[in-house]
Parts: sequence; C-alpha cells; structure tokens
Amino acid sequence: MGRLDGSRCLIVGGTSGIGLATARRFLAEGARVVACGRSPDARAAAAEALGPGALLLAADAAEPADVDRLFEEALAFLGGRLDVMFHVAGISGRRFGDGPLHECTVEGWDAVLDANARSTFLTDRAAVRAMLAQEPDAHGLRGTVLNMGSVLARSPAPDLFGTIAYAASKGAVESMTLAAASRYARDRIRFNLIAPALIETPMAARACGDPAILAYLAAKQPMAGGPGSAEDCAEAALFLCEPASRFTTGVVLNVDGGWCVSEGRLPPAPATSENS
Repeated sequence: MGRLDGSRCLIVGGTSGIGLATARRFLAEGARVVACGRSPDARAAAAEALGPGALLLAADAAEPADVDRLFEEALAFLGGRLDVMFHVAGISGRRFGDGPLHECTVEGWDAVLDANARSTFLTDRAAVRAMLAQEPDAHGLRGTVLNMGSVLARSPAPDLFGTIAYAASKGAVESMTLAAASRYARDRIRFNLIAPALIETPMAARACGDPAILAYLAAKQPMAGGPGSAEDCAEAALFLCEPASRFTTGVVLNVDGGWCVSEGRLPPAPATSENS
C-alpha cells in the first residue's frame, strides 16, 4: 500500500522545483494532490508532468483573497478534508534588492518578507482553520502542516549567500512553525519544517551555475559534493507528512548534505599585482 493512500494534500508552490517533485512523489504514494503556483507556464508544465490525478490552481499565496479562494477550491476537489498542507512557495529576492544588511533595500526587504513569511502565515492559518473543523483520522491526526525553511536561518554563509531579508524570512517561518507545533499538538495537528541547503531548482539556477559557489559546495555539502536535488527534499517531505511519522511535531529537519556540520572552504582570492 502507498505511504499516503487516501491522504488529501495541498502543495503551495507545487508547480516547479521542490514542490513539483513532492507532488509527483505524493501522487506515487496514493495521495490526492492539489498544487498551486503563480506562473501559467509552470502550471501548464506541471499539469502535463503530474497527469490527471492532480488539480493545478493559480494563486499568489501572499494575497489573502487568493489564499481564501485557493483553499475553497482545493477543499472542494479533495472532498472537504485536508490532511496535509506543504508550503513551498517563496523567492530568493536578490533581484528585488536583497543583500547584506548595509546594502539591502526596503523594497527588497518587503518583497522577500511578503513572499516568504507573509505567504506562509496566510496558508498556515487557512490550513489550521480547516483542520480544526475536521475530526481526527484513523491515525489520530486532524492534519499535518509542513513549511519550507532554509539552513541560512541558522547556518549563515555571508560571503556567497549574504541575503539578510531571505535569512530573516526563513527564521520567521521557523519560529512560527515551532510556535504553531506547540499550540496545536493538543488538537492533533502537526507542524514541521524542512531546512534545505542549496538545491538544484529553477530558483537556484544562478547559484548552481556559479563556479565559486560550486567550488565552495564541494566541502560545504560533502554528502553530494555539490547541490542537492529536489527529490532529496521530496523524500524528506514524504516522511514528515506520512502517517508513519504521526508522533513527530515541532521538528526542523535539515536536508543539507552536511552543510550545517561542515566548514566549507572559500576559493582563494584572485591574484593582484600586489600579491602575485
């Protein structure tokens, strides 16, 4: 039997990268899946990749009206019950002005906090409201919420990944996840978080193509010697969302190839006329 047989799942940001890989994995394990995303092209490609077992919806998770409509349509497709909500959607923010603290713009800060922290707050709130209104399932759970964090919230790499708003947004998501896990355990609703390092996804294309970053990852993510894969994160998400992990809540699971326990090595500075 599939590890998610009969589970009804919503993946926010499920049309590319980690979200799409997770949607595919959940479907393979017997779940019913709704996935949403902002890009029409990504939704069309995801619909083709996932097939008729999934419903693809348009939504901007940072907009309250969009989130309300998303949950209404998702619950209708899922038969009125939501067992799993995985929030993946977010941005890196450099193009909006994110960077080191002394360079980060107010516009960059606002864009990243809206896309990452505000959106997670809105979807988590909608999910827990839906789950509180339903009875526990055969495993004793009303539902499971999984959020997307980052190793950069607690394990910075300022020379190559110096984005203060991104780190702050992921720290906010982590704190919110732990606070919610504490509050809603009594209601049999779980909240957990995965914290990836650099994963090869469309959002990380710039970093994954940077020779200096790839050289750094050889030691910083030694389990792979480079970027991780979206499938690595999908497997972690499956574990934290399946009924077999029903006694697990308030967990921050690093999916990082060793990032948080490895020093890494910066490439040597280029030679100049003074030190050559």
